[in-house]
Amino acid sequence: MRVIAGKYRSRPLRSLRGIDIRPTSDRLRETLFNVLTAGNPAALEGSVWLDLFAGTGAVGIEALSRGAKEVYFVECSAPAADVIRGNLASLGVGGGFTLLQEELPRAFWRMERQRVAADVVFIDPPYRMQDAYTNTLRALVDSSLVWAMSVVIAEHEKKFDPGEEFGPLRRFRKLVQGSAALSFYRMGSAGDLRV
Repeated sequence: MRVIAGKYRSRPLRSLRGIDIRPTSDRLRETLFNVLTAGNPAALEGSVWLDLFAGTGAVGIEALSRGAKEVYFVECSAPAADVIRGNLASLGVGGGFTLLQEELPRAFWRMERQRVAADVVFIDPPYRMQDAYTNTLRALVDSSLVWAMSVVIAEHEKKFDPGEEFGPLRRFRKLVQGSAALSFYRMGSAGDLRV
């Protein structure tokens, strides 16, 4: 596993063994960032990210490498949080991130108190935790963390559908790659949604 592009390009990232730690593959990460930048490498400059169920932190670290201003890594597992800390330290990342080692409701409460408004939210719970998709997407809608221009992306198994809409948060794109898929959501009516 490595950083795909940007400041830390080609630098290795450490992972953790276990069924619940399933880092987003290099190929799927590359696809995700190609969609988000759409031919404009500077598209993510200054963006604010939430990397939920962060695991190894690979997606948030990729965002930092590509110019994100701030990434909030949320990971309740102590061993996984240690891996994120180790990956950030090995790259020499000294700032521009916050690691919240706690469950999502508490992390959401903490970020809302800090008036965090995310440009991009990435959700990647262990695939067996299917309820986590619905619970997290609904909680985002009820929070002040996402706004009209936020993009929320859920990585999930191809054979599992996290859902089309959660109130005003609606899916506008779905990409399948191998056995994994990415669902892209945004606030607004279906006619407003484009990428």
